[in-house]
Amino acid sequence: MSTLNRSIKLVSRPQGMPTNENFELVTNSLPTINEGELLIRTIYLSVDPYMRGRMNGVKTYVDPFQLNEVLIGGVVGEVVESKNNDFKTGEIVEGRLGWSDFSVSNGSNIRKIDPTLAPISTSLGVVGMPGLTAYFGLLDIGKAKEGETVVISGAAGAVGMVAGQIAKIKGCRVIGIAGSEEKVNYLSNQLGFDQTINYKTENVLDALKAACPSGVDIYFDNVGGEISDAVIKLINYKARIIVCGQISQYNNEQIETGPRIQGQLIQRSALMQGFIVSDYADRFGEGYRQLGKWVKEGRLQYRENVVDGLENAPDAFIGLFRGDNIGKQLVRVSEE
Repeated sequence: MSTLNRSIKLVSRPQGMPTNENFELVTNSLPTINEGELLIRTIYLSVDPYMRGRMNGVKTYVDPFQLNEVLIGGVVGEVVESKNNDFKTGEIVEGRLGWSDFSVSNGSNIRKIDPTLAPISTSLGVVGMPGLTAYFGLLDIGKAKEGETVVISGAAGAVGMVAGQIAKIKGCRVIGIAGSEEKVNYLSNQLGFDQTINYKTENVLDALKAACPSGVDIYFDNVGGEISDAVIKLINYKARIIVCGQISQYNNEQIETGPRIQGQLIQRSALMQGFIVSDYADRFGEGYRQLGKWVKEGRLQYRENVVDGLENAPDAFIGLFRGDNIGKQLVRVSEE
């Protein structure tokens, strides 16, 4: 095992779109562990859009990243040394850990992963935080019912493609909005979305009117901005708008002024609710079990975009905002 530990720190706050200059790769000695702790070798780390907000230095629903400290995100790895009675060497775990080759944990921020149930990478995607986000958003807030029309923006992302498939499992008609022909073809041909819209080549409002002649019952909003403005114009009576993400806005240096939608919500008795997945922390077990069952049954498919090398994690993160990924964006730091 290496005696060195590489890590990635945030060294400056992005102004607009992040750049590689905002990050720095540093090398230190391998950390030692104390009684009750364990040393984890990172295998995969997750890059996620919400991390952009934490780089601004402003507290929101979570503390901001501090400058010149190691970035923290979703990690799946192997326990290589343990002085904690609850974890054994060789076990696979997932949790919020550093962007590093190795991390130290006291066991409170991680969970064990059974590698015989599904590939361990899925614990960061379809059977991880993105899957839980789709599950609780669509079913708890959206209350999806058979025969309803569901529109999903950012539909080819890690959350969007799971939300769309769960909607299909529940008997809904699903329209996905994405940003390339490869993405919309994948949604239609591989995942069974009923219709798709390429927002880069089509007029979104016109395409939605054609795809949703009876209006929109549920909107799963991952992107915000003009796309969401278009969808909300078509919502039905007692529609549910699930505000999961606003990726189109995360790099804006000034808040955009958009349509005032309160009147539409009143006229249609519609619900618009934002959420974060940790709101459902006491029900994560339920979500993990159901998502895992659907994956095992083949009813829930997934796709991963994997970049190799810890040193390439910043570019993989920036790629989220270029729309590089289809499905879950991961960085493979070491071999399984």
